[in-house]
Amino acid sequence: MRICREQAAREGWRVIASYKDAAISGSSVTLRPGIQELLDDARSGKFDLVLAEALDRISRDQADIATLYKHLQFAGITIVTLAEGEISELHVGLKGTMNALFLKDLAKKTHRGLRGRVEKGKSGGGLSYGYDLVRRLDAGGEPIRGERTINLVEAEVIRRIFRDYANGISPLAIATRLNAEGIPGPYGKLWGSTTLRGHTKRGTGLLNNELYVGRLVWNRQRYLKNPQTGRRVSRLNPESEWITTEVPELRILDDELWQAVKARQTAHQIDYVRSMESGSVGAKLRMKRRPKSLLSGLLVCGTCNGPVALRGQDRFGCSAHIHRRSCTNVRTIKREVLEARVLEGLRHRLMAPDIVAEAVHAYVEETNRLNHQQRAAANADKAELKKVTKAIERLVNMAADGDATRGLVDKLLALEAQEDAIRARMNEAPYIAPDIHPNIAQFYRKKVERLSEALHHPSERDEAARAIRGLIERVTLFPGAKPGEMTATLHGEFGAIMEWASQHETAANNCGSGSICAPMSVSVVAGVGFEPTTFRL
Repeated sequence: MRICREQAAREGWRVIASYKDAAISGSSVTLRPGIQELLDDARSGKFDLVLAEALDRISRDQADIATLYKHLQFAGITIVTLAEGEISELHVGLKGTMNALFLKDLAKKTHRGLRGRVEKGKSGGGLSYGYDLVRRLDAGGEPIRGERTINLVEAEVIRRIFRDYANGISPLAIATRLNAEGIPGPYGKLWGSTTLRGHTKRGTGLLNNELYVGRLVWNRQRYLKNPQTGRRVSRLNPESEWITTEVPELRILDDELWQAVKARQTAHQIDYVRSMESGSVGAKLRMKRRPKSLLSGLLVCGTCNGPVALRGQDRFGCSAHIHRRSCTNVRTIKREVLEARVLEGLRHRLMAPDIVAEAVHAYVEETNRLNHQQRAAANADKAELKKVTKAIERLVNMAADGDATRGLVDKLLALEAQEDAIRARMNEAPYIAPDIHPNIAQFYRKKVERLSEALHHPSERDEAARAIRGLIERVTLFPGAKPGEMTATLHGEFGAIMEWASQHETAANNCGSGSICAPMSVSVVAGVGFEPTTFRL
């Protein structure tokens, strides 16, 4: 600006106004307020000459500089630069091309430099939530850039977010709780659901940041400028171009919690695809939205076998009768009454000892037998591996002492192949779950009681409701024999119930890879052998 004013003074030109776009990229004029103001003043005839240090100070984009030149020429305004003199079409063509090539070359060099930093485990730009910058100097007194360290307070918030999401709490509910507690989000801003959810494929969002498991992934996407708006638009790069570096010192989460979150995200994606492939818009919406109540989506009409939905005045009724009058079941039932009876059935009838005693005994016996077999196989592999490694060590020592024979190498290779086979077998072995206690039905009732109590606490309601819904296969509603009566039959999947009840009190409700997760094809129905559960309206 100073040398341009000096040139104007030498030429005897009067300076009408100064225009600048400090610290804004020169690759586009669309988003530069200084250039836009210059064009407006040019159209109004405020000046008749534009003076700049060089043509690339006005713009480095070929199309933009050509368009700008045309606008100023139409307004009768000349462009003069200290480097090139009076600008003509030749300058616009040649210098515009050179400036565009400079930008492209600069981008390549910057990208190459960032890649070198990332491959050394350093930051390639930006600071993720949960980390602090490390500010220190090298031996020459120059700042060392790109190093980070874990922020212990924010790391605990990250673990909490991942635990809550894995336990079924929505990103919006998590964000709402964090804001209510006054916990600041990234850059001190409020939390939002998109801050957590992000985009799974692009790796954006807190729940998708692989740095939390000690894996730095860079170059997932590239940015292009939209020629119409001048704004940057992201494009996903092929996975073969991603740069991945292991940084274990930056790990915040364990693999189990990370995989639990990924499993829930995958389940949501599958539900979304199914909803898009379903036949009607109503089915799509039903699959995508969350349950309105504890039992939404689990209720079936015993008359027409169709769905039972929540309608006005907080009552459940047959959807076929309500919307099409194609079912004769006109009865409705209050939501709170039905939920109370279902919880009562879960506690005392679904796993009543006199009904399921034989099935529980068979399940416990078979599961524990399989566990014992797996433990025995694992112990045998460990013993065999120890024996093989000792034999390998003995042969290696013989070779080092000069006692090698012609067959030693062949024998060593055979032992090493045997070692690899044992290790592969051990790595592929299924998870061995703890043995199930014979009195599991009692444990089940206690856990259901605790879940029922948790439904009354806002901070625990979502997680408890999700666990309870997992125990219910369906609830079938029949019109009762008397006017105003409705009976309900509660169905549960025995394998899923046993699996859930057998989990340790402090374990997450996630299925391991062992045989305990395979559900047995046995149905348990509350109401069989009892007086039917009856609701009087």
